[in-house]
Order: sequence, then C-alpha cells, then structure tokens
Amino acid sequence: MSTAMADEKMAGGKMAGGKMAGGKKAGGKKVIENAYVVTVSGDEHPGGHIVIDGDRIAAVGPGPAPRVDGAERIDGTGCLATPGLVNTHHHLYQWAAQGMAVDGTLFEWLVASYRVWARMDAEVVRDAATAGLGWLALSGCTTTTDHHYVFPKGRGDLFAAEIEAAAEIGVRFHPCRGSMDRGRSDGGLPPDEVVENLDTVLAETEAAIDRHHDASPGSMLRVAVAPCSPFSVSKELLVAAAELARAKGVRLHTHLAETLDEEEHTKRHFGMTPVEYMDSIGWLGGDVWLAHCVHLHDSDIARLAGTGTGVAHCPSSNARLGAGIARVAHLLEAGAPVGLGVDGAASAELVPLAGELRQAIYMQRARYGPTALTARQALEMATLGGARCLGRQDELGALEPGRLADVALWRVDGFHAAVDDPVVALAFGQTPPLARLLVGGRTVVADGELVTVAQDAAARRGADAHRRLMRLAEEVL
Repeated sequence: MSTAMADEKMAGGKMAGGKMAGGKKAGGKKVIENAYVVTVSGDEHPGGHIVIDGDRIAAVGPGPAPRVDGAERIDGTGCLATPGLVNTHHHLYQWAAQGMAVDGTLFEWLVASYRVWARMDAEVVRDAATAGLGWLALSGCTTTTDHHYVFPKGRGDLFAAEIEAAAEIGVRFHPCRGSMDRGRSDGGLPPDEVVENLDTVLAETEAAIDRHHDASPGSMLRVAVAPCSPFSVSKELLVAAAELARAKGVRLHTHLAETLDEEEHTKRHFGMTPVEYMDSIGWLGGDVWLAHCVHLHDSDIARLAGTGTGVAHCPSSNARLGAGIARVAHLLEAGAPVGLGVDGAASAELVPLAGELRQAIYMQRARYGPTALTARQALEMATLGGARCLGRQDELGALEPGRLADVALWRVDGFHAAVDDPVVALAFGQTPPLARLLVGGRTVVADGELVTVAQDAAARRGADAHRRLMRLAEEVL
C-alpha cells in the first residue's frame, strides 16, 4: 500500500455520531490522465483526464490534464474511467446463506431460507456485510443500498452492524430499514419470530433514521424506509411507513411484482395489480424505488414513469429464481428511472454488480431482440439510473465538475484490448479488473485489491458468518 493510500485509510470511513464521516480532506488531490473517460451524462474523452479535489470532481476533459500542485497522478493508460457503479437493491446478510434451495421458486426459496435467517445475530450480519460490501467494491460499486427486513428478537442491533461494515469498507451506503408484520400465524410466509408489530416497526424505524441518516451534501450514509413486500406486510404498515418516511424526508423502498404469485395475491385480496395497489395507498412517486417489477402491464409502466417511481432491476436473481425477465426496455422507453441491483447473495450467488450490465443486456435482447438494450444504456442504468433511484442524480452517476469523486478505473488493455470500444469491452465480456476505485476521492480498491481492509480477512469473515449461521440454525432445526 502506498503512503498516499495509507493516509486515505486513516482519514476516511470512520464513524461520527452514528454517521459515516467523509469530506474534502479525506481524498486529497488526484489527477487521472490518459484514460478513456465516459462521463455517462454526455461526452466521452479518449485519452482524457479527471481532476479531483477532496471528495469532488474539479475538472473533466480531453487531452492532458492541467498541472495540479501536490496532486497524486494516476496513469490511466489502457483504462476506461466511468462513474462508480450504484447498487440499488441488496440483502447483505444473505452472504451467510448462499446455496440454499437452489432449484426453488421465490416462495419455496423463502420458506426454506426464513428458518435459517431467523437465527442470525449481529455478528453474522457484520461479517456477512463486510464480505458482501468488499465483493461489491471489487466489482466497481461505490454506492450501495441494502434492504434489511429480518429482525429476530434479541439478536443484537443488526442494522447498526451492517452500517459499521460499510464504514470499514468505505463505500457510500443507503441502508433500508425493512420490516414485516405478517407472520405465519397471520397467513404470511415468515416465521412469527422474525416479524414485528406495527408500533415496534415504526418506533425502530424512526430511531434508525434519527441515529444514522445524514442528509448533508456528499453524505456517506442515508437511511430509507422499506417494508418488505405486499404479501408479508399489512396495508396499515405500508400506509404508516409512507407517512413516516415523508415526515422524516427519507425515501421509500420495497419489493414489488417479482412473481406472478404476487399478482394473484393482490388481485385476490384487493382487486388490483401490485402497482395499482401501491398507487392506491400513496406508494408511488419520485421518493420511491421498487425492486424487481418483473411482471408489469402497459398501464403499470406508464404509471411508474408518470410518477417518477424508480425500479431496481435484478436480472441474475430474477433468472436464478425463475421469476421472469423484467420489461426494462419498455420502462426506459417510457422514461422511468431504472437502476441495477445484485439482490441478495442467497438468490444470486457471488454475482458482481458489473456483471449485471451483461446480464441485463443479454436478457433484454433474448426477449426483445438485439437492439433492446445497448452497452451504454446498461452503463447508464448502473450509474446515473441508480443515482436517480436514490434521489442523488445531482451528486452521483456521472463524471462532471462538482459531482462527488466516485470513479471506477477499469483495465481494458490486455485481452480486453481486442474490442475497440471500451464500453462494449466492459459490458459484454468478463468484467475487466479494476485499476482503481475511488469513493469521494478516497482509494478503496487499487490494482484489483481492497486497500481499506485486508481482502483475505474480509473473505474469511464472510465464510465464518456462513458457518456461524448454519451452526445457530442447527440448534433449532
């Protein structure tokens, strides 16, 4: 590790008052030069440069970089520079429960998994999140959400555990305080020991927002309100959660329209499609993003686009569970915000976020033809589209002066150099190695290795979390 990287490690990612610290001093000054720079929002600069001052981009352009006194110079020869990728849907605790119900449908997989998840504790969550977040960073992710909705009683502060892991890895984090209030005794899928009553959900969610949410510019940590899904959550909780989120000025997230079973459920109980149901209770809007949205009608797509409701597209998970192929091409055509997500590691084992570009492209083309989704559209979904879902399109998702210095520098020389277009080389083939990953100007990955934590140790923690969870589950199975 270089002296500059060591200094960054000491300066960034600490906790301050329950919120992640960051800011201009952490990243210092850097100049990336001789890279193929894709701004995503507009221009592309072969042999271009990026100037970074602290946690912000100061300049982007073609040709040699200007002289910047005291700056670390990064040679981007043979590299593609893109905005850091944004992961819009995840379940980090599931790193500890990979490889279960590998041939099951969503509901079969959930029934098999809940009995194991019910035994997780804060130690499992912290170590699983450390491995999962490290894996994301190694695939170019600088900002990630997490949807944590399983809270077994008496197992520690699970929400704080994953926030601590994100601070350690050094990624920008948008954890979603999830919830379920319909257990098996009320006709739901999850065991009763992992559901909460309405008053508890609202109190704990408000406390999580008050303790952790940082709304300031350049924030490393923002909290969202995220009841699990229409089939595991009561209407009363959905309505109250939306009221709480809007009173607190935070965003809303949930799963929606992932399977045909869910559509049958909402039609049987409410006489509406899942989108119509959520619309009827005030759950569509520019402060909402929804995971999956695989099974949509034309009217649903129009309504999502018209309200500015975001969609987190998780192609690998949807394929793994046999849920179907989301109508992403139609959502984009209608103007809906669409981002990419890897979903939980237990429904998309070891999937890298960068790999979802190819998966999204190929699945749309398999369904709608070879012009359905381009490499640049997929990259935009993974960056600016994700930023739109999180309400951070003015700070993230593009390489422009004034935006946060979240930058991925991909090696597209070597074998990848056989493809003339570096964006196609990134999106179509095996993910290129990372030369550098910067979050707010601070190095998180260098030459394909995590530098904020010991990479081998992070991997071991993920394996240990799996073994611990399996032992805990065996105690009651």
